[in-house]
This record gives sequence, structure tokens and C-alpha cells, in this order.
Amino acid sequence: MTYDPKTAPDDLSGAYRAVWRWHFYAGVLVMPFLMLLALTGGLYLFKDEIDQAIYRDLIQVPTRNAQAAPDAWVAAAARVGGGRAANVLLPAAQDHAVRVRVDRADGSQRTVFVDPHTARVTGVTAYGGVTETIKQLHSLSLFGAAMNLVVEVVAGWAIILFATGLYLWWPRGRRGVAVLTPGTSDARRRPFWRDLHALTGFYVGGVVLFLAVTGMPWSAVWGDRFLNLMRESGLGRPPAPAAASPWTHAKPHETPAGVGWTMEHAVLHGHMTSSPSLQRIIDTAEAQRLPRPYVVNIPQSRDLAWTVARQTRQAEDARTLYVDGQTGAVKADIRWSQFGVGAKAFEWGIAVHQGHQYGQINRIVMLLGCIGVWVLALSGLVMWWKRRPPSLKRGRLSQMRLGAPPAPPGPRVRAAVLGIVIPLSILYPLTGLSLIAALSLDWAMRRLRARSVIA
Repeated sequence: MTYDPKTAPDDLSGAYRAVWRWHFYAGVLVMPFLMLLALTGGLYLFKDEIDQAIYRDLIQVPTRNAQAAPDAWVAAAARVGGGRAANVLLPAAQDHAVRVRVDRADGSQRTVFVDPHTARVTGVTAYGGVTETIKQLHSLSLFGAAMNLVVEVVAGWAIILFATGLYLWWPRGRRGVAVLTPGTSDARRRPFWRDLHALTGFYVGGVVLFLAVTGMPWSAVWGDRFLNLMRESGLGRPPAPAAASPWTHAKPHETPAGVGWTMEHAVLHGHMTSSPSLQRIIDTAEAQRLPRPYVVNIPQSRDLAWTVARQTRQAEDARTLYVDGQTGAVKADIRWSQFGVGAKAFEWGIAVHQGHQYGQINRIVMLLGCIGVWVLALSGLVMWWKRRPPSLKRGRLSQMRLGAPPAPPGPRVRAAVLGIVIPLSILYPLTGLSLIAALSLDWAMRRLRARSVIA
């Protein structure tokens, strides 16, 4: 949204215009990223359908009563994949192939599909296939690990967008605020694009806010620090059982897959394994009545316990077994009921974020949030284009104005903005640092404009 003194209502206060200004800048800063996150997130909601459509010939296998030895699956996958088998996903359906992640010496990974009945390899893809690429685009990790920091900044600014947008929408006694449908009868009070923007923000803004907040546990800085805080305060990861060794932080190549946010990086030591066997671990998991699908993580270090994690839809179904590779004894059986209140809250939030917790309706609501981001972005772009500064209409950039509302003077005006963004900056430090950078840039631009006017 852009500010135009000829069309703006007369009753706009300086505080309103200041918040409007930063709502504009927040949108310019993060909307391109939010559009990418919304597109990839919306696609990832349909991960199973995409995998089934693209890799049907690799996934589907004939159903047979006989089953090949699980260790034969691993041997076949390692041979064809050209590396070391790191984990095995056992499907719930008898007519589906097992999926073996193979880590190669050059650092790359492959997913090898193996018929569990015959140990025949049905196909090989890059690790995770198309949906893993979508996931890496969603986290921006496809462009390097450092880009995860950008996601954290974007999520923080998305919260600022929501807060400032709510402030701008709030009626405060004004007439002509759209709450049901976009208006077209009063061009000054209720232009169509402004109402479409406001209505979309009103109805799906809460979903976008929820997605931004629940996406934070995956972030590089805030997520790791919050996980440590939950662990140290007793509100997160449960303590290791008395009969087991203490939790050990896994090295990157030993990090177990499928265990969820709470148990991420947690491994246990066991006996030195002289005869590792996937069959032994599966027998233990089946004896413990662990429902399929589940992932068996094969440790590279032979003194680590094997980690077996149930692949769940609902957060409360989480369960992870830590199994001694030599004896098959269960060293720890970690369930939802053992999580601290903080871990439960975040695991629930992640399950809802991924569209799993409440079935199809959950996925639809999250999809509407993703679509809403694009509606907000496109309607905001149209509003800017309609009210862009005359210098831009004439193709001149010399005045260095993007069409944002001018900064109103006065400390009370600045307090309106800082009252919104400062608490968020304290909660999310990277967002705070980016805010300082934005304020510095804004100050420098105003100084340059002032000098150009004097000259």
C-alpha cells in the first residue's frame, strides 16, 4: 500500500501514517520471499500425491507373502546407490517399496527404492526426489546453509507485516472498513484493491502469522537456541532413561531422520556392535508394536544405538525407539507423554504447519493461507502501481522515492511503530538486526533526499 495525500482520508493520524510507512517497507522487503515460501509450502502440502504421481513405477511393487532379508535391502541399495546406507523407511503398505537413503563419499545423497519381497532395486533418485527439492526451496537451503538465516528474518518481518496490517485495518471509529466483501461504490473510501487487500489480510492473516511463528523452530539461530532453552528448562526433550547413557548431540552425519523437532540431534551410546543387523532392529521394533511407517537410522559409529522413529501425522502419535545394535535391547522408548509442555506446543504447531494434525481440513486451511499470501502480494503491487509517485510514472528515479508514505515527525509517531516492532525484535534477534539496518537505510535515504532538495 502506498500513501497519496490527494486520496488519503483526512483523519489519518501521524501514527497511522508511520505504521503505514513501515507496513509498506516490510512488504517490499519480504513479499518476494513470502511468495516463494507460500508457493513451495503449498506444493509440499501435497508431498505424498506428488511422490506417488512422479515415482509410481518406483514405489509400487507386486504384493507377495515372502519377504527378503532386510539386510539384503541395505546391501542392494548401497551397491546401486554407490555409498553407505544411512536409513531405511519401512512403508505401511505391502505393495510399496522400502526407501533407503544412501550417503556417498562426495557428500551427495540418493534415495534407493527396493522391493522388500525380492530385494530388487526398482529405481534411484536424488535424495527425496522432487519434493525434497521443493522442501529445500522452501527453506532456501538449496542456495546454501546461510540462506536459512534469511528465512528467519523473513518470518520475523512477516509477523511485523501482520501486526502493522492489523493496526491499519482496525476501524478506530472510521467508516468504510471492509469486513465482508470488497467495496466499489465509494472510490475514495472503499477502493476495490484496498478492500481486497484488507479482506484477505483479515481472513487469512492469522494463518500466515501462524505459519510464520511455527516455522521458526526450523530456523538456524532462533530454532537452535529455543531448542536448547526448552531442553535446559525441562520444558522440551525428556531426560534419558536411568538405565541408558546420557543424551549425546549427534554429529551432522549421524543426525537421525524422522525423530521430529524435540528429539533432533539426540543419540544414545550402546554396546560396540560387531555384527550390525537391520533384521535385529526391525524384529525389536515389531515386538514393541511400533506402527509402520517408521524410519530405521543406521549409525555410522558402531558404539551408537540405532534410532527407530515412527512417521506420524498427529503430534501425539510421536514415538522413538533407541535400540542396542548388538543385543536388540530397547535402551529408550520416548513418547509424546514424556515431552515437556514447550516441546508439545511446538510439535503440535509443526504438525499443523505441515497440514497433518487435523486431516484434510487442516491441509485446506494451510493452502488457503498460501494462496492468501499471493493475493496480498499482487493486490499490494496493484495499489502501488496505481499510486506510484509521478517521478516513477515518468521513468525518473532521481527523487529516490518508492511511493511509501513520508515519515511524519515527532517522538509519539515513532513510538507507534517502535511499540509494534521492538517486542518482536527482542523475541527474534535477527529480525531486530534487520530492523536496525532498515532504519539506517531509511535515515540515509532521507538525508540524501534533503541534500538534493537543498542543492
